[in-house]
Amino acid sequence: MQVQEIEDAIRNLPTPEKRSLALKVNDLYWDAWDEQIEDDFASGKLDALIAKAEQEIQQGNVKTLDEVLRDS
Repeated sequence: MQVQEIEDAIRNLPTPEKRSLALKVNDLYWDAWDEQIEDDFASGKLDALIAKAEQEIQQGNVKTLDEVLRDS
């Protein structure tokens, strides 16, 4: 099945089924994102970012969540 055929089929779904499908696709997307983050963490790709964040925390160069929410 081609992407265009899938899109056409989705357009023809009743609204409740379309909403349900959208939620399922959204879950699949975020599950894939979670897997990518886990893989990147396990492979060490995030080590430099983690070290930088830890350094910023130690130096006091971060805001608390309350400060961020208050200032937004």
